[in-house]
Amino acid sequence: MTWQQQVLRVNLTEGTCTTEPLNMQWAQDYLGERGLATKYLWEGMNPQSDAMSPQNMLIFATGPLTGTMASTSGRFAVVTKGPLTNAIACSNSGGKFGASLKYAGYDMLILEGRSPTPVYLHIVDDEVTLHDAEDLWGKTVWETDDAIHEKHQDPQLKIAAIGVSGEEGVRYACVVNDLHRAAGRSGVGAVMGSKNLKAIAVHGTKGVSVEDMPRFMTTVKNAWKKLEADEGRKELTELGTNAMIDAMQAFGGLPTRNFQEVQFEGTDKINPEAMVTANKNGHTNLLTNKACFGCTIACGRVAHIDQNHFTIVNRKEYWHASGGLEYETAFAFGPVCGVDDIDALTFAGFLMNEHGMDPISFGVTLAAAMELYERGIITDDDTDGVALNFGNAEALTIMAEKTGKAEGFGKQLGLGAKRLCEKYGHPELAMVVKGQEFAGYDSRALPGMGLGYATSNRGACHLKHDVFAEDMEDQSAAGKAEPCKTSQDAIATIDSTGLCLFTSGAWDLSDYAEQLDAACQGNWTTAKLEEVGERIWNLERQFNLTAGLSRADDTLPPRLLNDPVPTGTAKGRVCELDTMLTEYYELRGWSDQGVPTPETLQRLNLS
Repeated sequence: MTWQQQVLRVNLTEGTCTTEPLNMQWAQDYLGERGLATKYLWEGMNPQSDAMSPQNMLIFATGPLTGTMASTSGRFAVVTKGPLTNAIACSNSGGKFGASLKYAGYDMLILEGRSPTPVYLHIVDDEVTLHDAEDLWGKTVWETDDAIHEKHQDPQLKIAAIGVSGEEGVRYACVVNDLHRAAGRSGVGAVMGSKNLKAIAVHGTKGVSVEDMPRFMTTVKNAWKKLEADEGRKELTELGTNAMIDAMQAFGGLPTRNFQEVQFEGTDKINPEAMVTANKNGHTNLLTNKACFGCTIACGRVAHIDQNHFTIVNRKEYWHASGGLEYETAFAFGPVCGVDDIDALTFAGFLMNEHGMDPISFGVTLAAAMELYERGIITDDDTDGVALNFGNAEALTIMAEKTGKAEGFGKQLGLGAKRLCEKYGHPELAMVVKGQEFAGYDSRALPGMGLGYATSNRGACHLKHDVFAEDMEDQSAAGKAEPCKTSQDAIATIDSTGLCLFTSGAWDLSDYAEQLDAACQGNWTTAKLEEVGERIWNLERQFNLTAGLSRADDTLPPRLLNDPVPTGTAKGRVCELDTMLTEYYELRGWSDQGVPTPETLQRLNLS
């Protein structure tokens, strides 16, 4: 079991909510969450359709292990065609929303069309209704969450919502669930806004069942013991993901000032130690850590801002706790923008949650604007009088708020780095792949990461492959194609289980296979999961090729290909992408133009 074997389909144009059986053959071939939603998207829409058109589909999908007692079982994915990249978008989130959707009886929620007026969706098990949301349009995520809870008087509602950024089509608007968790990347919130859908509120009470409960309990316990003993898990619990900022600083792979440099002089002011060190006012940034549904890692941070800080003086609405600094947030607001003010970074992070925006894309877009500004390409006349110099903490926070509200120069930042830099005549300054902004790892110091960025189906992404250990050991391009390809396939599978990728530091595919085989109908083996992951990756590739992408999109910004690293362990290196890409295509069974061969498609049952 574990699949609820039911799909909820909402046609927003017609205002109808219907259920249908889950295609169980597809579930055997694609598992759930990322993979299964990709199959439904591929079969249900034309990839050439505009991402912001009613023809695009928006899918919220759980995995077969979502909502079970397996560790980290709170994951769900939002899959659509992304407005940032015009490629497939798969954005993963935690919190409690995914488990609640599963408990309501649905493996997947498919949203089609466009409502003629703003609405929100209310789900309580079998009772599904669309409600008028005119009074919510223009409100923040946090205001929307409060209003829906107040209206329905149901504290068990789990809500996923968009802010004004989603309504206004900010290209990297996200969907925020449970106030502080997000399906963050590729602009899934903008697609939701284009459909005039403000929020989804769900309360599920049905629970889930598994095939062999005694065996499942044993496999879950064994997997939990591995996770408990893992040193990487211990670090995530104690320090959170921001521990990576010191590692990348020491290694020389920390993108700084729009990737012009790879080391940042201010890391000691924004790293995990700074988060727990009292400032001159006796204020400590970090309050505690937190966990998503069913999680035994608890990597999340909870933080608050010094009430004397310029960002919140006389703004009591921010005198509360929210999500603290993760590595990608710290990188995107800190080194890449040259800012070392921990409270400014934390405030900008609050604004991302409140207004529903991807912090990585916002920070890297702002860094591109800062370089444009320092080169004199844009001026105060363009930036509403705000000096966009690297290191300007006030500019960071002002622009985060302007972008969230789609005001002034914030509208230009809402285009994303690619479109912003193209508008001002310097596309080479956009640190993007397929239009999506880079995460916090420089491809010249970490070439395997560069190959993963270049070939990622959803644009530059650090979470769709894992060549980190190989890069840390050897900074040459040699031998990086095979672990890149293998890890991409494995992660595609993990992303489809309903479990968190952070378990993969302690588990290999056999651990997932054992839990799936005990919980689910079908014969789930490591070999089967390897094939499922490869099938998912190739179907995503097929979607992108049909949408109009090509080998030309599997590339990196000129800066990373041509400008040697100035400092650090990789000093003097560039990313040798072409060498890796040729080998990668061969390993994938693709042509030299990056197209899956007929033999590959037939082997994976994709032809």
